[in-house]
Amino acid sequence: MQRLWEAIQRGYLRLIEPVAALMVRWRVSPNTITTCGTLCTVATGVLYANGYFVAGGWLFGVTAAFDVLDGMVARRTSSASAFGAFYDSTLDRLSDGAVLGGIAYFWASDATYRSMPMVAVTLAAIVGTFMTSYARARAEALGLDAKVGIMQRPERVTLLAAPQGLLGFALDGWVLRGVVLLLAVTAWITVWQRVRYVRRTLEQADRPPESA
Repeated sequence: MQRLWEAIQRGYLRLIEPVAALMVRWRVSPNTITTCGTLCTVATGVLYANGYFVAGGWLFGVTAAFDVLDGMVARRTSSASAFGAFYDSTLDRLSDGAVLGGIAYFWASDATYRSMPMVAVTLAAIVGTFMTSYARARAEALGLDAKVGIMQRPERVTLLAAPQGLLGFALDGWVLRGVVLLLAVTAWITVWQRVRYVRRTLEQADRPPESA
């Protein structure tokens, strides 16, 4: 499965390669790409909030390219910076909140499918998603790379885009329910995995060397 995912990623990078080359030629700033991608993601959240899941899924799928393009352009133009990384990470959190917030709003406001349990599950997914990113950020502050866990951003974006773009509100919304529940559960599992990783790594670093 890991090899399949890596093959998909390599194919995706080859697909957007001409777009990155065009942006480099036009001297588009990486931060501008990040900003445009975030605005499109917020639009996805608005579409989801109003029940337009197919349109939102396709928009989010296309918008996902911005997450890769800003880094590619930054490396090729030697314009990568600490602020650029901070800006990208900050707007990623806004994007996560916008998409999942739109879904939560749908469950809370739609006259036909209103479901407070699903609002609670979506809120759990939002908090778990933010905690996943926070755990990694705190680990990096300690000098550790805690990019571990079963649900990272590429997988999360795929789940929030592909099923909706292809299936919409299929099976009377049960596909969407399954996606949100899966995101909530795996987000919190990922938080636990990162906490465990940091704890074990720090304990090993603090352990005195064994005597010969």
